[in-house]
Amino acid sequence: MSEMTLAFIALFASVAVLAGTVTSAVLGRTSVGRRRLFGIIGADTAAVAADGPLLSDAPTAGQQKIAAFVPKSPANMGRLQKRLAAAGYHGYTPALIFVAAEVLCGVLGFVIVSFTASGRSAFLLALGAAFIGYRLPTYVVTHRVTRRQKQIENGLPDALDLLIVSLEAGLALDQAILKCSEELAIAYPALSEELQMINIETRAGKPRIEALKNFAARTEVDDARALVAMLVQTDRFGTSVAQALRTHAEESRIKRRQRAEEKAAKLSVKLIFPLVFCLLPAFFVVAVGPALIKFVDFFGNLKFPGK
Repeated sequence: MSEMTLAFIALFASVAVLAGTVTSAVLGRTSVGRRRLFGIIGADTAAVAADGPLLSDAPTAGQQKIAAFVPKSPANMGRLQKRLAAAGYHGYTPALIFVAAEVLCGVLGFVIVSFTASGRSAFLLALGAAFIGYRLPTYVVTHRVTRRQKQIENGLPDALDLLIVSLEAGLALDQAILKCSEELAIAYPALSEELQMINIETRAGKPRIEALKNFAARTEVDDARALVAMLVQTDRFGTSVAQALRTHAEESRIKRRQRAEEKAAKLSVKLIFPLVFCLLPAFFVVAVGPALIKFVDFFGNLKFPGK
């Protein structure tokens, strides 16, 4: 074999080994067995932490001193806390970190572009980079909120099925919610965390109805609001909780299937862009390229009479 062939084989083997190593590391971190092991190891720590700052959104004395330098009003900080709670970050500390990240990313964007760009438009580019850096934490939180809401929407039908089985087995609603949160910790961690929050609030002394309403307000999911409204009406009128949950679970399952069918219907349209801009050019190069080279060689070497 030639040296070029050996070089290509070595390059292919290196890329394959590197891709396999990275894939193994990523899958190893997110494997079910590793997540169960981390859950068992950190169970006591999580239980201690859940009884502390998760139930209190009020800032401590030290946080109030730091908040005095924050360029946001208490009302804006309250709205920010609510938004971060929808993303899974509870308490006053994440709000302070978010504000600090906004300022830091904005300053870094301005400084980096100021030192790298030159010319008359350097200042305008630096201002644009500062604005993008300032808005970057907001985009990250919005993306996390959307992903968390989708996970809660997809997990609600399975959670309702588990609640029905637990209630029909003789458990009370509070114990059924706790059991459901334990079983869903691997498949739907966001929903499991919210169900644990409901249980923690009821254990802390809040009425069950208030804890359920807080769950709907934190998640900002329409299916969760409908579930809470149904449970409130069931508790008020004394009807069968299991029967109401069974009906609501069937509706939630139909909605989940409809969302999946909607995504499948949109897939054909979304595939047009990668097909046109990525696959078709490569296909034409492979299919037409050799013939085009042959034509160029043939007509380039063709001798016409009189020349």
